Amino acid sequence: MQRCLQLARWGAGRVSPNPLVGAVLVHQDRIIGEGWHQQYGGPHAEVNCLRSVRSEDQPLIEESTLYVSLEPCRHQGKTPPCTDFIIAHRIPQVVVACADSFSQVNGEGIEQLKAAGIEVEVGVLEQEARWLNRRFFTFQERNRPYIILKWAQSANGFIAPQEGHRVMLSNAFSLNAVHQQRSREDAILVGYQTALKDNPRLDNRSGYGRQPFRMVTDFGLNLPTDLHLFQGPQPTVFFNTQLEAQRDQLHWHKIDASADLGTAVCHFAQQKNLLSVIVEGGRKTLQQFIEAGLWDEAFIYQAPATVQEGIEAPHLPRAVLMEQSVLADDLLIRYVHFDTAAVFRLANGQYYYSS
Repeated sequence: MQRCLQLARWGAGRVSPNPLVGAVLVHQDRIIGEGWHQQYGGPHAEVNCLRSVRSEDQPLIEESTLYVSLEPCRHQGKTPPCTDFIIAHRIPQVVVACADSFSQVNGEGIEQLKAAGIEVEVGVLEQEARWLNRRFFTFQERNRPYIILKWAQSANGFIAPQEGHRVMLSNAFSLNAVHQQRSREDAILVGYQTALKDNPRLDNRSGYGRQPFRMVTDFGLNLPTDLHLFQGPQPTVFFNTQLEAQRDQLHWHKIDASADLGTAVCHFAQQKNLLSVIVEGGRKTLQQFIEAGLWDEAFIYQAPATVQEGIEAPHLPRAVLMEQSVLADDLLIRYVHFDTAAVFRLANGQYYYSS
């Protein structure tokens, strides 16, 4: 099952809104096939696994055990049901890490396999498997996207110097890590001031994975249209209080002036099947999500530089420290919200198969 989780990770940034899934076929302690869900709309892990079995090993399929990191689907989506495929190959035993809480599966895949006479075991590395797919399970079970906060700060806790000054608070290694992270998430959000002052592209330049859906707050529709956010092929939504319209990749989404930003973002993400959102700033936007308790993970890139005056970094209440890692002279500090840690039954420490 550890190999299933390892394989599943390779689909990160390519399969959303589907979950990450890996599968391994074993005959008498020898792996004869393995696969993972590689691309949204493409074959699922179980299909890729069975198709990988060499011709000389195919007679062994009916004597083998299939390990899969998530309950096989039993519904017709972009691909046929995996349960039918498993049953057709006469696999006698299936070991599943965790059940799929998606409404069209939700235990029915397991029951269909059992009804076909297949021996099914569920719960092997269940906790690790659920954590791997925390974006998917949050979307299905908590009816919102998985929210990730991200900012860079100085060694003494400032995210920006005073007006008119500029200090680089991320080194090349941290910047590369940020772009890799963007490749794994579905959407990225910044506030009006960040869009105006920094003119960010909010794209992924790591060379891997998809480009995130861009989200911007522009309540009064005052952002100049020559900003990078109005350019390029990335879908971009501007949350505002005046206009509902769409032109090519640009979408102006009208929300009520009294609406909570986090709620509006979550509602829009649900409509668009966006399983995760990175909130990259600025401080006011980050603080709105923090005060609402609407976040799951936080990635803080801390530089060795100090700032004498400026904008203080947000404070995270109810945060569980998961890890600290060194990126050259920067320090990456990762927190998980206490409630999220409880939902996924995390102990202090990280899972090696997290994405």
